[in-house]
Amino acid sequence: MRGHRAAAPRLPRVRARTTAIGAFVVLAAMVPAAVSASGTQEADVTLPYVCRLPSGELPATVRVTADFPTAAKAGKAFTPTDVTTAVELPAEAVTDLSRGRAAGVRAVTRLGVGIAQGESAAEATWRGTARPAALPASGPLTLTATGEVASVTARVDGTLAFSARALDIDLALDTPDGTAADPAALTIGCTLAEDAPKRGLLATVLIEPDPEHPSTGPASPTPSVPAPDTGTPGTPRSPGDKDDQGGRDEQGGRDDQEDRTPTVTERAPRGAATRRPDAPPCRYDERHPSTSASLNAYVTGYTNVRKLAGASLIPLSCALIEQGPTDIELFPDYTGGYLTQHSQGTLWYRGEPRTPPFQATFLTFGFVPTKATMVLEQTGPMTMDGKGETSFVTLFTKMETRVRVPLVLRVTALEVNGTPLDVGTGCRTRSPLRSEEPEPAKFPGDHLVLTGRSSHQPPALPVGYLLSSGGPLTGEVTIPAFTHCGGKGENLDRLLTASVSGPGNYVKQMQGQTCAVQVFNPDQCTKDLQPLVIPVPER
Repeated sequence: MRGHRAAAPRLPRVRARTTAIGAFVVLAAMVPAAVSASGTQEADVTLPYVCRLPSGELPATVRVTADFPTAAKAGKAFTPTDVTTAVELPAEAVTDLSRGRAAGVRAVTRLGVGIAQGESAAEATWRGTARPAALPASGPLTLTATGEVASVTARVDGTLAFSARALDIDLALDTPDGTAADPAALTIGCTLAEDAPKRGLLATVLIEPDPEHPSTGPASPTPSVPAPDTGTPGTPRSPGDKDDQGGRDEQGGRDDQEDRTPTVTERAPRGAATRRPDAPPCRYDERHPSTSASLNAYVTGYTNVRKLAGASLIPLSCALIEQGPTDIELFPDYTGGYLTQHSQGTLWYRGEPRTPPFQATFLTFGFVPTKATMVLEQTGPMTMDGKGETSFVTLFTKMETRVRVPLVLRVTALEVNGTPLDVGTGCRTRSPLRSEEPEPAKFPGDHLVLTGRSSHQPPALPVGYLLSSGGPLTGEVTIPAFTHCGGKGENLDRLLTASVSGPGNYVKQMQGQTCAVQVFNPDQCTKDLQPLVIPVPER
Protein backbone atom coordinates (compact mmCIF):
# COMPACT_ATOMS: atom_id res chain seq x y z
CA MET A 1 0.00 0.00 0.00
CA ARG A 2 1.02 3.63 -0.25
CA GLY A 3 3.60 4.78 2.26
CA HIS A 4 1.71 7.86 3.46
CA ARG A 5 -1.32 5.70 4.20
CA ALA A 6 0.70 3.19 6.25
CA ALA A 7 2.08 5.98 8.41
CA ALA A 8 -1.38 7.25 9.34
CA PRO A 9 -2.99 6.43 12.71
CA ARG A 10 -4.74 3.08 12.73
CA LEU A 11 -8.51 3.31 12.82
CA PRO A 12 -11.14 0.76 13.85
CA ARG A 13 -11.48 -2.29 11.67
CA VAL A 14 -14.70 -3.57 10.20
CA ARG A 15 -15.11 -7.33 9.76
CA ALA A 16 -17.36 -9.05 7.27
CA ARG A 17 -17.76 -12.41 5.51
CA THR A 18 -19.18 -13.26 2.13
CA THR A 19 -19.34 -16.30 -0.15
CA ALA A 20 -20.34 -14.53 -3.36
CA ILE A 21 -17.76 -11.86 -4.27
CA GLY A 22 -15.48 -12.30 -1.26
CA ALA A 23 -13.24 -9.27 -1.43
CA PHE A 24 -15.85 -6.71 -2.44
CA VAL A 25 -17.98 -6.82 0.68
CA VAL A 26 -18.37 -3.04 0.83
CA LEU A 27 -19.86 -2.72 -2.63
CA ALA A 28 -23.17 -3.58 -4.24
CA ALA A 29 -22.22 -5.11 -7.58
CA MET A 30 -24.37 -3.82 -10.40
CA VAL A 31 -24.94 -5.75 -13.63
CA PRO A 32 -24.10 -3.57 -16.62
CA ALA A 33 -27.03 -2.66 -18.84
CA ALA A 34 -26.94 -3.57 -22.50
CA VAL A 35 -26.49 -0.82 -25.05
CA SER A 36 -29.09 -0.09 -27.70
CA ALA A 37 -26.83 0.74 -30.58
CA SER A 38 -28.09 2.87 -33.41
CA GLY A 39 -26.84 0.35 -35.95
CA THR A 40 -24.74 -2.75 -36.51
CA GLN A 41 -21.55 -3.21 -38.52
CA GLU A 42 -20.32 -6.58 -39.75
CA ALA A 43 -16.61 -7.27 -39.37
CA ASP A 44 -15.08 -9.87 -41.70
CA VAL A 45 -11.27 -9.87 -41.52
CA THR A 46 -8.79 -12.46 -42.81
CA LEU A 47 -5.35 -12.34 -41.16
CA PRO A 48 -2.03 -14.18 -41.55
CA TYR A 49 -0.67 -15.99 -38.48
CA VAL A 50 2.40 -18.08 -37.63
CA CYS A 51 1.64 -21.20 -35.55
CA ARG A 52 4.05 -23.34 -33.52
CA LEU A 53 3.62 -27.08 -34.09
CA PRO A 54 5.85 -30.01 -33.06
CA SER A 55 7.62 -29.89 -36.43
CA GLY A 56 8.23 -26.13 -36.21
CA GLU A 57 6.58 -22.87 -37.19
CA LEU A 58 4.01 -22.95 -40.00
CA PRO A 59 1.88 -20.23 -41.62
CA ALA A 60 -1.86 -20.24 -40.99
CA THR A 61 -4.83 -18.13 -42.01
CA VAL A 62 -7.39 -16.90 -39.50
CA ARG A 63 -10.72 -15.38 -40.49
CA VAL A 64 -12.62 -13.49 -37.79
CA THR A 65 -16.23 -12.43 -38.26
CA ALA A 66 -18.38 -10.57 -35.74
CA ASP A 67 -21.19 -8.02 -35.45
CA PHE A 68 -20.32 -4.78 -33.63
CA PRO A 69 -22.50 -1.77 -32.87
CA THR A 70 -21.60 1.23 -34.97
CA ALA A 71 -21.88 3.36 -31.84
CA ALA A 72 -22.27 2.88 -28.09
CA LYS A 73 -22.65 5.06 -25.01
CA ALA A 74 -19.83 5.77 -22.58
CA GLY A 75 -20.41 3.99 -19.29
CA LYS A 76 -22.68 1.31 -20.76
CA ALA A 77 -21.65 -2.20 -21.76
CA PHE A 78 -22.02 -3.75 -25.19
CA THR A 79 -21.10 -7.18 -26.52
CA PRO A 80 -19.95 -8.21 -30.02
CA THR A 81 -22.26 -10.94 -31.34
CA ASP A 82 -22.16 -13.78 -33.89
CA VAL A 83 -18.42 -14.16 -33.32
CA THR A 84 -16.69 -16.81 -35.42
CA THR A 85 -12.99 -17.69 -35.57
CA ALA A 86 -12.07 -19.89 -38.56
CA VAL A 87 -8.50 -21.25 -38.56
CA GLU A 88 -7.00 -22.84 -41.67
CA LEU A 89 -3.93 -24.96 -40.84
CA PRO A 90 -1.72 -26.08 -43.75
CA ALA A 91 -1.25 -29.66 -44.92
CA GLU A 92 2.04 -29.88 -43.00
CA ALA A 93 0.11 -29.31 -39.77
CA VAL A 94 -2.28 -32.16 -40.62
CA THR A 95 0.74 -34.45 -41.05
CA ASP A 96 1.96 -33.40 -37.59
CA LEU A 97 -1.40 -34.13 -35.99
CA SER A 98 -1.83 -37.54 -37.62
CA ARG A 99 1.54 -38.96 -36.51
CA GLY A 100 0.10 -40.31 -33.25
CA ARG A 101 -2.64 -42.34 -35.02
CA ALA A 102 -5.02 -39.38 -34.78
CA ALA A 103 -7.90 -39.36 -37.26
CA GLY A 104 -10.18 -36.75 -35.71
CA VAL A 105 -9.82 -33.52 -33.78
CA ARG A 106 -11.90 -31.46 -31.36
CA ALA A 107 -10.82 -27.85 -30.97
CA VAL A 108 -11.28 -24.90 -28.62
CA THR A 109 -9.88 -21.52 -29.68
CA ARG A 110 -8.74 -18.62 -27.49
CA LEU A 111 -8.22 -15.41 -29.46
CA GLY A 112 -6.66 -12.46 -27.67
CA VAL A 113 -8.34 -9.17 -28.61
CA GLY A 114 -6.75 -5.81 -27.88
CA ILE A 115 -9.22 -3.02 -27.06
CA ALA A 116 -7.73 0.47 -27.36
CA GLN A 117 -9.10 3.97 -26.90
CA GLY A 118 -6.54 6.72 -27.32
CA GLU A 119 -3.63 5.81 -25.06
CA SER A 120 -5.75 3.48 -22.90
CA ALA A 121 -5.88 -0.24 -23.62
CA ALA A 122 -7.42 -3.44 -22.28
CA GLU A 123 -7.45 -7.04 -23.47
CA ALA A 124 -10.13 -9.70 -23.79
CA THR A 125 -10.10 -13.40 -24.66
CA TRP A 126 -12.62 -14.57 -27.25
CA ARG A 127 -13.25 -18.28 -26.72
CA GLY A 128 -14.86 -20.56 -29.26
CA THR A 129 -15.66 -24.24 -29.68
CA ALA A 130 -15.45 -26.02 -33.04
CA ARG A 131 -17.42 -29.03 -34.17
CA PRO A 132 -15.43 -32.32 -34.18
CA ALA A 133 -13.63 -32.68 -37.51
CA ALA A 134 -11.89 -35.51 -39.34
CA LEU A 135 -8.30 -34.98 -40.38
CA PRO A 136 -8.25 -34.72 -44.20
CA ALA A 137 -6.25 -37.23 -46.21
CA SER A 138 -4.59 -34.31 -47.99
CA GLY A 139 -4.71 -30.55 -48.00
CA PRO A 140 -5.37 -28.05 -45.21
CA LEU A 141 -7.56 -28.41 -42.12
CA THR A 142 -10.16 -25.74 -41.34
CA LEU A 143 -11.55 -25.39 -37.81
CA THR A 144 -14.48 -23.01 -37.33
CA ALA A 145 -15.18 -22.04 -33.73
CA THR A 146 -18.07 -20.02 -32.31
CA GLY A 147 -18.88 -18.78 -28.82
CA GLU A 148 -20.02 -15.89 -26.66
CA VAL A 149 -17.44 -13.23 -25.86
CA ALA A 150 -16.73 -10.58 -23.25
CA SER A 151 -18.75 -7.40 -22.91
CA VAL A 152 -16.93 -4.05 -23.06
CA THR A 153 -17.61 -0.77 -21.28
CA ALA A 154 -15.88 2.38 -22.55
CA ARG A 155 -15.49 5.00 -19.83
CA VAL A 156 -15.05 8.02 -22.09
CA ASP A 157 -16.28 9.14 -25.50
CA GLY A 158 -14.07 8.71 -28.55
CA THR A 159 -13.17 5.81 -30.84
CA LEU A 160 -12.75 2.25 -29.51
CA ALA A 161 -10.61 -0.09 -31.63
CA PHE A 162 -10.72 -3.92 -31.53
CA SER A 163 -7.63 -5.78 -32.84
CA ALA A 164 -6.76 -9.48 -33.09
CA ARG A 165 -3.73 -10.62 -31.12
CA ALA A 166 -2.29 -14.02 -30.12
CA LEU A 167 -4.34 -17.15 -30.76
CA ASP A 168 -4.18 -20.47 -28.87
CA ILE A 169 -5.85 -23.61 -30.19
CA ASP A 170 -6.48 -26.45 -27.73
CA LEU A 171 -6.84 -29.75 -29.60
CA ALA A 172 -8.13 -33.12 -28.41
CA LEU A 173 -7.03 -35.87 -30.82
CA ASP A 174 -8.94 -39.11 -31.37
CA THR A 175 -8.06 -42.34 -33.16
CA PRO A 176 -10.36 -44.34 -35.50
CA ASP A 177 -11.22 -46.81 -32.72
CA GLY A 178 -12.26 -44.03 -30.35
CA THR A 179 -9.22 -44.20 -28.07
CA ALA A 180 -6.95 -41.25 -27.36
CA ALA A 181 -4.08 -40.51 -29.70
CA ASP A 182 -0.48 -40.03 -28.55
CA PRO A 183 -0.38 -37.26 -27.55
CA ALA A 184 -4.07 -37.11 -26.67
CA ALA A 185 -4.05 -33.33 -26.42
CA LEU A 186 -2.02 -30.50 -27.91
CA THR A 187 -2.07 -26.73 -27.69
CA ILE A 188 -0.96 -24.78 -30.76
CA GLY A 189 0.21 -21.24 -30.09
CA CYS A 190 -0.14 -18.73 -32.95
CA THR A 191 1.04 -15.15 -33.27
CA LEU A 192 -0.12 -12.47 -35.67
CA ALA A 193 2.22 -12.19 -38.66
CA GLU A 194 4.27 -9.02 -38.93
CA ASP A 195 2.70 -8.17 -42.30
CA ALA A 196 -0.89 -8.45 -41.04
CA PRO A 197 -3.02 -5.65 -42.54
CA LYS A 198 -3.71 -2.76 -40.16
CA ARG A 199 -1.94 -4.72 -37.40
CA GLY A 200 -4.94 -6.99 -36.99
CA LEU A 201 -7.63 -4.30 -36.74
CA LEU A 202 -11.10 -5.89 -36.61
CA ALA A 203 -13.45 -2.94 -36.11
CA THR A 204 -13.87 0.46 -34.52
CA VAL A 205 -16.86 1.59 -32.46
CA LEU A 206 -17.78 5.23 -31.92
CA ILE A 207 -18.31 5.94 -28.21
CA GLU A 208 -20.75 8.77 -27.57
CA PRO A 209 -21.12 10.69 -24.29
CA ASP A 210 -23.97 9.63 -22.04
CA PRO A 211 -25.63 12.33 -19.89
CA GLU A 212 -26.35 9.69 -17.23
CA HIS A 213 -22.63 8.77 -17.00
CA PRO A 214 -20.61 11.97 -17.47
CA SER A 215 -17.31 11.39 -19.23
CA THR A 216 -14.00 12.29 -17.65
CA GLY A 217 -13.08 13.84 -20.96
CA PRO A 218 -12.84 12.70 -24.55
CA ALA A 219 -10.25 10.18 -25.60
CA SER A 220 -7.97 10.76 -28.56
CA PRO A 221 -10.03 10.53 -31.77
CA THR A 222 -7.36 8.33 -33.36
CA PRO A 223 -7.39 4.80 -31.95
CA SER A 224 -4.11 3.39 -30.72
CA VAL A 225 -4.02 -0.17 -32.06
CA PRO A 226 -2.13 -2.54 -29.72
CA ALA A 227 1.02 -4.17 -31.06
CA PRO A 228 0.78 -7.90 -31.78
CA ASP A 229 1.08 -10.02 -28.64
CA THR A 230 4.40 -11.82 -28.22
CA GLY A 231 3.02 -14.22 -25.66
CA THR A 232 5.61 -13.24 -23.04
CA PRO A 233 4.10 -12.95 -19.55
CA GLY A 234 4.16 -9.48 -18.07
CA THR A 235 5.99 -8.48 -14.90
CA PRO A 236 3.70 -8.70 -11.87
CA ARG A 237 3.07 -5.56 -9.89
CA SER A 238 1.93 -5.14 -6.31
CA PRO A 239 -1.29 -3.28 -5.49
CA GLY A 240 0.70 -0.30 -4.25
CA ASP A 241 2.44 0.36 -7.55
CA LYS A 242 1.35 3.65 -9.04
CA ASP A 243 1.03 2.32 -12.56
CA ASP A 244 -0.96 -0.76 -11.59
CA GLN A 245 -4.56 -0.62 -12.79
CA GLY A 246 -6.59 1.16 -10.18
CA GLY A 247 -3.54 2.69 -8.43
CA ARG A 248 -3.43 5.97 -6.55
CA ASP A 249 -1.27 8.96 -7.30
CA GLU A 250 0.81 10.63 -4.61
CA GLN A 251 -2.15 12.78 -3.58
CA GLY A 252 -4.28 9.68 -3.02
CA GLY A 253 -6.44 10.29 -6.10
CA ARG A 254 -7.16 8.10 -9.08
CA ASP A 255 -4.69 8.25 -11.98
CA ASP A 256 -6.28 10.00 -14.99
CA GLN A 257 -5.21 7.27 -17.41
CA GLU A 258 -6.90 4.47 -15.48
CA ASP A 259 -10.14 6.49 -15.45
CA ARG A 260 -10.17 6.12 -19.24
CA THR A 261 -9.28 2.42 -19.52
CA PRO A 262 -12.08 0.32 -21.08
CA THR A 263 -13.55 -2.34 -18.80
CA VAL A 264 -13.79 -5.93 -20.05
CA THR A 265 -16.25 -8.33 -18.38
CA GLU A 266 -15.36 -11.89 -19.35
CA ARG A 267 -18.07 -14.48 -19.80
CA ALA A 268 -17.67 -18.04 -18.58
CA PRO A 269 -16.55 -20.40 -21.36
CA ARG A 270 -19.43 -22.08 -23.16
CA GLY A 271 -20.29 -25.32 -21.41
CA ALA A 272 -18.71 -24.18 -18.11
CA ALA A 273 -22.09 -24.46 -16.39
CA THR A 274 -22.28 -28.16 -17.22
CA ARG A 275 -20.31 -30.47 -14.99
CA ARG A 276 -17.92 -32.69 -16.96
CA PRO A 277 -18.39 -36.41 -16.37
CA ASP A 278 -14.60 -36.91 -16.06
CA ALA A 279 -14.23 -34.26 -13.33
CA PRO A 280 -12.83 -35.82 -10.14
CA PRO A 281 -15.10 -35.77 -7.06
CA CYS A 282 -14.90 -32.53 -5.08
CA ARG A 283 -17.04 -32.68 -1.96
CA TYR A 284 -16.78 -32.46 1.80
CA ASP A 285 -17.32 -35.65 3.82
CA GLU A 286 -17.05 -37.05 7.34
CA ARG A 287 -13.26 -36.96 7.19
CA HIS A 288 -13.32 -33.36 5.99
CA PRO A 289 -16.61 -31.82 7.21
CA SER A 290 -17.78 -28.43 5.97
CA THR A 291 -18.42 -25.27 7.98
CA SER A 292 -20.31 -22.05 7.30
CA ALA A 293 -17.12 -20.70 5.67
CA SER A 294 -16.43 -23.73 3.44
CA LEU A 295 -15.97 -23.36 -0.31
CA ASN A 296 -14.88 -25.89 -2.91
CA ALA A 297 -13.57 -25.23 -6.42
CA TYR A 298 -11.79 -26.84 -9.33
CA VAL A 299 -8.35 -25.69 -10.48
CA THR A 300 -6.33 -26.51 -13.59
CA GLY A 301 -3.70 -24.89 -15.78
CA TYR A 302 -0.29 -25.21 -17.39
CA THR A 303 3.29 -25.03 -16.15
CA ASN A 304 6.27 -24.54 -18.43
CA VAL A 305 9.24 -26.88 -18.14
CA ARG A 306 11.97 -24.52 -19.25
CA LYS A 307 14.70 -27.10 -19.84
CA LEU A 308 12.43 -29.13 -22.11
CA ALA A 309 11.05 -26.09 -23.98
CA GLY A 310 7.52 -27.37 -23.39
CA ALA A 311 4.55 -27.16 -21.07
CA SER A 312 2.75 -29.67 -18.86
CA LEU A 313 -0.97 -29.65 -18.15
CA ILE A 314 -1.87 -29.28 -14.46
CA PRO A 315 -4.76 -31.74 -14.12
CA LEU A 316 -8.26 -30.73 -13.09
CA SER A 317 -8.03 -30.86 -9.30
CA CYS A 318 -10.27 -30.23 -6.30
CA ALA A 319 -9.51 -27.53 -3.71
CA LEU A 320 -11.35 -27.35 -0.38
CA ILE A 321 -11.20 -23.84 1.06
CA GLU A 322 -12.00 -22.28 4.43
CA GLN A 323 -12.69 -18.63 3.63
CA GLY A 324 -11.61 -16.12 6.24
CA PRO A 325 -13.42 -12.88 7.12
CA THR A 326 -12.58 -9.67 5.25
CA ASP A 327 -11.12 -6.90 7.40
CA ILE A 328 -11.57 -3.25 6.41
CA GLU A 329 -9.19 -0.65 7.84
CA LEU A 330 -10.57 2.81 7.09
CA PHE A 331 -8.48 5.59 5.56
CA PRO A 332 -7.94 8.59 7.88
CA ASP A 333 -10.34 10.67 5.79
CA TYR A 334 -12.98 7.88 5.77
CA THR A 335 -13.15 8.00 1.95
CA GLY A 336 -12.30 4.34 1.66
CA GLY A 337 -10.28 1.60 3.26
CA TYR A 338 -7.79 -1.22 3.02
CA LEU A 339 -9.13 -4.75 2.57
CA THR A 340 -7.38 -7.87 3.89
CA GLN A 341 -8.50 -11.50 3.93
CA HIS A 342 -6.74 -14.68 5.08
CA SER A 343 -8.06 -18.10 4.02
CA GLN A 344 -6.72 -21.66 4.00
CA GLY A 345 -7.23 -24.64 1.76
CA THR A 346 -6.11 -28.07 0.68
CA LEU A 347 -6.00 -30.11 -2.50
CA TRP A 348 -8.23 -33.18 -2.20
CA TYR A 349 -8.13 -36.38 -4.27
CA ARG A 350 -9.40 -39.70 -2.93
CA GLY A 351 -9.01 -38.52 0.66
CA GLU A 352 -5.45 -37.25 0.23
CA PRO A 353 -3.98 -33.74 -0.24
CA ARG A 354 -2.79 -34.14 -3.83
CA THR A 355 -3.75 -33.82 -7.48
CA PRO A 356 -4.93 -36.69 -9.65
CA PRO A 357 -2.10 -38.36 -11.58
CA PHE A 358 -1.24 -36.72 -14.89
CA GLN A 359 1.00 -37.39 -17.87
CA ALA A 360 3.37 -35.18 -19.82
CA THR A 361 5.37 -35.98 -22.96
CA PHE A 362 8.54 -34.07 -23.89
CA LEU A 363 11.63 -34.35 -26.05
CA THR A 364 14.40 -34.83 -23.49
CA PHE A 365 17.68 -33.18 -24.54
CA GLY A 366 15.84 -32.03 -27.66
CA PHE A 367 15.42 -35.42 -29.37
CA VAL A 368 14.49 -38.29 -26.99
CA PRO A 369 10.69 -38.71 -26.50
CA THR A 370 9.99 -39.07 -22.79
CA LYS A 371 6.62 -39.70 -21.12
CA ALA A 372 6.23 -39.24 -17.37
CA THR A 373 3.29 -39.89 -15.04
CA MET A 374 3.33 -37.52 -12.07
CA VAL A 375 1.43 -36.34 -8.99
CA LEU A 376 1.68 -33.07 -7.04
CA GLU A 377 1.51 -33.75 -3.30
CA GLN A 378 0.71 -30.99 -0.80
CA THR A 379 3.09 -31.18 2.19
CA GLY A 380 1.84 -28.26 4.29
CA PRO A 381 -0.95 -25.67 4.64
CA MET A 382 -2.25 -23.82 1.57
CA THR A 383 -2.85 -20.16 2.38
CA MET A 384 -4.67 -17.45 0.40
CA ASP A 385 -3.97 -13.86 1.42
CA GLY A 386 -5.82 -10.97 -0.21
CA LYS A 387 -4.92 -7.28 0.10
CA GLY A 388 -6.56 -4.33 -1.60
CA GLU A 389 -8.15 -0.90 -1.47
CA THR A 390 -11.65 0.40 -1.98
CA SER A 391 -13.02 3.92 -2.43
CA PHE A 392 -16.39 4.85 -0.98
CA VAL A 393 -16.43 7.86 -3.35
CA THR A 394 -15.74 6.29 -6.76
CA LEU A 395 -16.68 2.71 -5.68
CA PHE A 396 -13.47 1.52 -7.40
CA THR A 397 -11.90 -1.51 -5.72
CA LYS A 398 -8.72 -3.42 -6.49
CA MET A 399 -7.45 -6.61 -4.90
CA GLU A 400 -4.30 -8.74 -5.02
CA THR A 401 -4.38 -12.33 -3.76
CA ARG A 402 -1.35 -14.54 -3.16
CA VAL A 403 -1.81 -18.30 -2.92
CA ARG A 404 1.03 -20.18 -1.22
CA VAL A 405 1.27 -23.97 -1.15
CA PRO A 406 4.18 -26.43 -0.61
CA LEU A 407 4.07 -29.08 -3.34
CA VAL A 408 6.37 -32.03 -3.93
CA LEU A 409 6.47 -33.44 -7.48
CA ARG A 410 6.33 -37.24 -7.43
CA VAL A 411 7.07 -39.36 -10.54
CA THR A 412 5.22 -42.69 -10.58
CA ALA A 413 6.07 -43.94 -14.09
CA LEU A 414 8.62 -43.09 -16.78
CA GLU A 415 8.97 -44.13 -20.41
CA VAL A 416 11.97 -43.11 -22.53
CA ASN A 417 11.88 -43.63 -26.30
CA GLY A 418 9.07 -46.16 -25.83
CA THR A 419 10.93 -48.17 -23.16
CA PRO A 420 9.49 -48.21 -19.60
CA LEU A 421 11.99 -47.45 -16.84
CA ASP A 422 11.47 -48.53 -13.24
CA VAL A 423 11.43 -45.35 -11.11
CA GLY A 424 10.56 -47.17 -7.88
CA THR A 425 7.98 -46.07 -5.33
CA GLY A 426 9.74 -43.05 -3.82
CA CYS A 427 10.78 -40.95 -6.85
CA ARG A 428 10.19 -37.28 -6.03
CA THR A 429 11.79 -33.85 -5.79
CA ARG A 430 14.14 -33.44 -2.81
CA SER A 431 12.07 -30.53 -1.52
CA PRO A 432 8.88 -28.68 -2.44
CA LEU A 433 8.70 -26.58 -5.60
CA ARG A 434 10.11 -23.15 -4.83
CA SER A 435 9.00 -19.64 -5.86
CA GLU A 436 10.58 -16.34 -4.91
CA GLU A 437 8.77 -15.26 -1.74
CA PRO A 438 8.11 -11.49 -1.38
CA GLU A 439 7.67 -11.84 2.42
CA PRO A 440 10.19 -14.54 3.48
CA ALA A 441 10.14 -13.62 7.19
CA LYS A 442 6.37 -14.06 7.34
CA PHE A 443 6.20 -17.08 5.02
CA PRO A 444 9.39 -19.17 5.48
CA GLY A 445 10.20 -22.42 3.74
CA ASP A 446 9.96 -23.61 0.14
CA HIS A 447 6.56 -23.28 -1.54
CA LEU A 448 4.84 -22.26 -4.76
CA VAL A 449 3.56 -18.67 -4.90
CA LEU A 450 0.76 -17.75 -7.32
CA THR A 451 -0.68 -14.24 -7.65
CA GLY A 452 -4.07 -13.08 -8.87
CA ARG A 453 -5.32 -9.50 -9.33
CA SER A 454 -8.76 -8.01 -9.75
CA SER A 455 -10.45 -4.66 -10.16
CA HIS A 456 -14.04 -3.51 -9.92
CA GLN A 457 -15.59 -0.30 -11.20
CA PRO A 458 -19.39 -0.35 -11.03
CA PRO A 459 -21.58 -0.66 -13.02
CA ALA A 460 -19.33 -3.31 -14.60
CA LEU A 461 -18.74 -6.66 -12.91
CA PRO A 462 -15.38 -7.42 -11.24
CA VAL A 463 -12.56 -8.38 -13.60
CA GLY A 464 -9.69 -10.72 -12.73
CA TYR A 465 -9.13 -13.15 -9.86
CA LEU A 466 -11.19 -13.34 -6.68
CA LEU A 467 -11.03 -16.21 -4.21
CA SER A 468 -14.77 -16.82 -4.35
CA SER A 469 -15.35 -16.38 -8.09
CA GLY A 470 -12.01 -17.67 -9.39
CA GLY A 471 -9.89 -16.52 -12.32
CA PRO A 472 -6.23 -16.64 -13.39
CA LEU A 473 -3.30 -17.09 -10.98
CA THR A 474 0.29 -16.82 -12.25
CA GLY A 475 3.78 -17.33 -10.88
CA GLU A 476 7.22 -18.78 -11.52
CA VAL A 477 8.73 -21.85 -9.91
CA THR A 478 12.06 -23.65 -9.49
CA ILE A 479 11.90 -27.44 -9.79
CA PRO A 480 14.35 -29.01 -7.26
CA ALA A 481 16.61 -31.99 -7.90
CA PHE A 482 15.08 -35.47 -7.82
CA THR A 483 15.84 -38.23 -5.32
CA HIS A 484 15.03 -41.91 -4.70
CA CYS A 485 14.33 -42.48 -8.40
CA GLY A 486 15.10 -45.93 -9.71
CA GLY A 487 14.43 -49.57 -8.95
CA LYS A 488 16.31 -52.86 -9.39
CA GLY A 489 19.68 -51.18 -8.90
CA GLU A 490 19.10 -48.33 -11.36
CA ASN A 491 19.61 -44.71 -10.30
CA LEU A 492 17.60 -42.26 -12.39
CA ASP A 493 18.09 -39.23 -10.11
CA ARG A 494 20.66 -37.60 -12.39
CA LEU A 495 18.65 -38.23 -15.56
CA LEU A 496 15.53 -36.52 -14.17
CA THR A 497 17.48 -33.73 -12.49
CA ALA A 498 19.48 -32.95 -15.63
CA SER A 499 16.43 -32.95 -17.91
CA VAL A 500 13.79 -31.28 -15.71
CA SER A 501 15.13 -29.50 -12.60
CA GLY A 502 15.89 -25.78 -12.65
CA PRO A 503 14.44 -22.26 -12.29
CA GLY A 504 12.29 -20.05 -14.51
CA ASN A 505 9.24 -22.30 -15.03
CA TYR A 506 6.19 -20.09 -15.64
CA VAL A 507 2.89 -21.28 -14.13
CA LYS A 508 -0.64 -20.19 -15.04
CA GLN A 509 -3.49 -21.71 -13.06
CA MET A 510 -7.22 -21.15 -13.60
CA GLN A 511 -9.60 -21.46 -10.65
CA GLY A 512 -13.30 -21.93 -11.27
CA GLN A 513 -16.24 -20.35 -9.46
CA THR A 514 -16.47 -21.72 -5.94
CA CYS A 515 -19.44 -23.58 -4.50
CA ALA A 516 -20.50 -22.32 -1.06
CA VAL A 517 -21.62 -25.68 0.29
CA GLN A 518 -23.89 -24.36 3.07
CA VAL A 519 -25.54 -21.71 0.88
CA PHE A 520 -26.79 -23.74 -2.08
CA ASN A 521 -26.79 -21.90 -5.40
CA PRO A 522 -27.85 -23.98 -8.46
CA ASP A 523 -25.67 -21.80 -10.70
CA GLN A 524 -22.56 -22.67 -8.66
CA CYS A 525 -23.18 -26.08 -7.10
CA THR A 526 -24.51 -29.47 -8.12
CA LYS A 527 -27.28 -31.02 -6.05
CA ASP A 528 -24.67 -33.02 -4.10
CA LEU A 529 -22.75 -29.76 -3.38
CA GLN A 530 -19.85 -30.08 -5.79
CA PRO A 531 -18.57 -27.16 -7.94
CA LEU A 532 -20.60 -26.84 -11.10
CA VAL A 533 -18.21 -24.56 -13.00
CA ILE A 534 -15.26 -26.36 -14.61
CA PRO A 535 -12.35 -24.00 -15.46
CA VAL A 536 -10.55 -24.18 -18.80
CA PRO A 537 -6.72 -24.21 -18.72
CA GLU A 538 -5.02 -21.27 -20.43
CA ARG A 539 -1.44 -20.60 -21.37
